[in-house]
Amino acid sequence: MKKIKAANTGIPLNHICIEDSFWNKYIHLVKEVIIPYQWEVLNDRLETVETSHCIENFRIAAGEKEGEFQGAVFQDTDVAKWLEAVGFALSGGRDAELEKLADETIDLIGRAQQEDGYLNTYFTIKEPKLRWGNLMEGHELYTAGHMIEAAVAYYESTGKKKFLEIVSRFADLICRTFGSGEGQIHGYPGHQEIELALIKLYRVTGERRYLDTARYFIDSRGVGENYFLREEKTKKFKRIFPEFSNYDPKYSQSHLPVREQKTAEGHAVRANYMYCAMADLAYEYQDQELLKVCIDLWNNMVRKRMFLTGSVGSSGLLERFTTDYDLPNDSNYSETCASIGLALFGKRLADITKDASYMDVVERALYNTVLSGIAMDGKSFFYVNPLEVWPANCLDRTSKEHVKPTRQKWFGVACCPPNIARTLASLGQYLYFQEESQLYINLYIANESTFTIDGKPFKITIDSNFPWESEISVRISGDYKAKGELAFRVPAYAKNFRIFRNKQEIQEVTLEKGYAKVAGIFLEDEFELTFENPAVFIHANPQVRADAGRTAIVKGPLVFCLEEVDNGENLASVFADTNQGLKEYYDKELLGGTEVIELKGTKIRENGWENGELYKEVPLEFDEVTLKAVPYCYWGNRRAGEMIVWMKERCQEG
Repeated sequence: MKKIKAANTGIPLNHICIEDSFWNKYIHLVKEVIIPYQWEVLNDRLETVETSHCIENFRIAAGEKEGEFQGAVFQDTDVAKWLEAVGFALSGGRDAELEKLADETIDLIGRAQQEDGYLNTYFTIKEPKLRWGNLMEGHELYTAGHMIEAAVAYYESTGKKKFLEIVSRFADLICRTFGSGEGQIHGYPGHQEIELALIKLYRVTGERRYLDTARYFIDSRGVGENYFLREEKTKKFKRIFPEFSNYDPKYSQSHLPVREQKTAEGHAVRANYMYCAMADLAYEYQDQELLKVCIDLWNNMVRKRMFLTGSVGSSGLLERFTTDYDLPNDSNYSETCASIGLALFGKRLADITKDASYMDVVERALYNTVLSGIAMDGKSFFYVNPLEVWPANCLDRTSKEHVKPTRQKWFGVACCPPNIARTLASLGQYLYFQEESQLYINLYIANESTFTIDGKPFKITIDSNFPWESEISVRISGDYKAKGELAFRVPAYAKNFRIFRNKQEIQEVTLEKGYAKVAGIFLEDEFELTFENPAVFIHANPQVRADAGRTAIVKGPLVFCLEEVDNGENLASVFADTNQGLKEYYDKELLGGTEVIELKGTKIRENGWENGELYKEVPLEFDEVTLKAVPYCYWGNRRAGEMIVWMKERCQEG
């Protein structure tokens, strides 16, 4: 059997320093704004923000305060993801004040932990007799997973073991409680997350039981009688979410054994977290069959069930996948967390296969949906990321109630805000893969990092003004000559990709799975990458009913949109003329500096409808208009209004 290549080969975050004109708008907010703002929210200190009660729950569970549990059953994960963001942020530079705050929070979590290692404030405070009694809805293992991920990140950035020891005691309890042995619970989580977290814990501790338990959760899922359907018939089971009363196992990807699944089904976040664990396990156990399942599921998801913006999850009901090509623009869910999960899954597959096509999708998700989920001031968020918004019909108790026309300061279920924080803080994990003396360069984000070639230390510096410009400078320098190979990702959208080494163009480049590979002896070398990356009109597969007869604009990884603030109201009456060219220009004053795209089009004339008729027999008349498109990730940062990605298409003669 062919060996699966190395995985988890990214350069450590503390070896990467990002200084990028595009990403700095957000990354610099993490420590300065996002982490402090979210800490205030978690402590219920902001009067205009929905109460979190997250830290208060831990104080109550620790016996330090009286009170009732408040919030969602998985409320603990908000502070877990916050701590993970802190861990990642500290990897870029220690901060004594922030570290002290994190240590105090970790101490509180430790005091809330039960004697046997159990850690969950909902079941400790509210339902102590129902522990492990509702895996379908209880989120105990999901919450444990986020705690474990946070502890690993904090340990790797600070070297401090206390949080790692806390979660290890909890993980040991989980390993004793679940499995195929006598006296163990033969179940698996309703919301996957623990699996990928246990693998991370195994990788930092070397304790094999964590890896084996992760494998048990994956391999037992969907096998035989469905565990959740059996569980809800037991006396211990107590319903938490009424909407689960007619439970569909597809929702939790438990309808079939994972190795028999061919299509992305159910809750999009659950699915992608599970797929991440499957990819990790495929590497750790050299399981080619499981890797093929991952690749098949990825292909179904990104080729038939993914939006142009790199988001997934078509249905606002149960936040789930539906069927192939069902990609509505104004009622889709496209949860920010789902795109984060997609990026994490794609990174793993790219790392294992060294196939750049996975990073094309990862890049699309990061530059669009992940960023659209947070305002440019770092203090408001989208949970749902539609591709078309008409604020007037985003009404409560309707099919559009999940769509918000403006970002919210917080949510009662606040999965996404701290998830965005940890993603921005860990952006460096996507930049590189290293395998022996090969360095794979995945994203052209300006940074300075250290790595090794043939065991010798080197520094790599990438300078770019990407995605606005497509000229990338890559410099590497070391103290000693070393033999190695650089693999430059050639994005699918890049035309006429060229590489110059020390001012001389490399005429023959080995192109393998989307990477242009340059081998040789390195010491002090400068590479220039150039390619053409014009804004273009794009069309969807005709099977995508919502986009038939429509067009959208993309430039590299960026999707563009029209906003009411630039183009007036009723954007549904606008038609793009794809026979006319696109005009690109950079506006340094707009949205902190952004490229703008102008295009010609027409708009249905409203003259003749002054009497307010709803319908009448009349020929359509059009006015010529010039339209202005801005990056989708920036939409909603000026004022509330309509937004549209997919425009109707109407080409003029001549």
